[in-house]
Amino acid sequence: MTQPTESTDAGPSGGFLAEFKDAVTTRAALLVLGVLALQLAFITSYIGAFHHPKPHEIPIAVTAPVAQVAERSVRQLDALAGTPLDARAVEDEAAALARIRNRDVDGALIIDPSGTTDRLLVAGGAGASLAQAVEEVVGLVEKSQGRTVVTTDVAPSAAGDGRGLSAFYLVVGWCVGGYLCAAILAISAGARPANSARAVIRLGALLVYAVVAGLLGAVIAGPVLDALPGSLAGLWGLGTLVVFAVGAITLAFQGLAGVVGIGLAILLVVVFGNPSAGGAYPYPLLPPFWSTIGPALPPGAGTYAARSIAYFKGNGAGGPTLVLAAWAVAGAAVTVACAVFRGGRAGAAVGSGLPDDAPSVPRFADTAGTGGAEGGDARGAAER
Repeated sequence: MTQPTESTDAGPSGGFLAEFKDAVTTRAALLVLGVLALQLAFITSYIGAFHHPKPHEIPIAVTAPVAQVAERSVRQLDALAGTPLDARAVEDEAAALARIRNRDVDGALIIDPSGTTDRLLVAGGAGASLAQAVEEVVGLVEKSQGRTVVTTDVAPSAAGDGRGLSAFYLVVGWCVGGYLCAAILAISAGARPANSARAVIRLGALLVYAVVAGLLGAVIAGPVLDALPGSLAGLWGLGTLVVFAVGAITLAFQGLAGVVGIGLAILLVVVFGNPSAGGAYPYPLLPPFWSTIGPALPPGAGTYAARSIAYFKGNGAGGPTLVLAAWAVAGAAVTVACAVFRGGRAGAAVGSGLPDDAPSVPRFADTAGTGGAEGGDARGAAER
């Protein structure tokens, strides 16, 4: 008969300090500091972009029955302090309207030299704050000249699209799904894929998810909530591209930096991408840094393209679509290249407690032919 033995797992004998050192590793402390830095960057980015919106070089068309009148008005508008407008003369009202619908300009001033009332065309679907800014600036100029202006919205946002923000929130949701899907793949099977075949499988799974997420997002924003008009197929295709691009970027960062890559993806897409996306304040109202980087990042490209599909029959969506495609191709290529370079060494799964460069450990390390205490020890080690 065996005698019971005393457990040797009572815990570390060095007291609280030893327990603290065992619980809070250097790697964990560095990750917490990284999260703090990400949080501060988030606060700085959003407040920096939104705390003082100011119109700058908003493109606007100007036309009048007499060409000299239009040219004189263009010079006056371009000479305003702070250059809030970027005016350019066009032939007639039809040309001005075409420029708006092609997203070449954000407004058009139709001058009537025979009277004191002019007309201003705006496009609320491009962003309510942008249309309001155009109306305010032009209204002040007209008032200073003893004239009045009547505003007409030629591309109004839908009744269910409050202040034209639905496109932005739809794209943000797609972006969140993209990087969360990639992160889940890291949690379940290692931050870095073991080989190129595994990388391709992850990208394939991401593509399937992107197709489904793109469709469901478009259906919710369109037929279900009646928030966005326009082509359902167009929004579906855009959503698929946004989700896959952001997911591929996240997989690429994970391939390059392991678990830290998820934070890098959030830094790029959320911290820098969302405030510069032109959602609440379109590009001409943002500070120079954010208005410059916004069109080159997935949230900005996606938001601009979504508004183009919803309110401008897809006009102007070509450039942003190419930006998203470039991110998707680059992310996929880097993901596969990192897997090939690693040569069959998989990264540790997120939450395993292992370093990023450690190989993944099966959940049950016991193999056929072993058992008893050895198998139990192996299982315990794997789970720890």
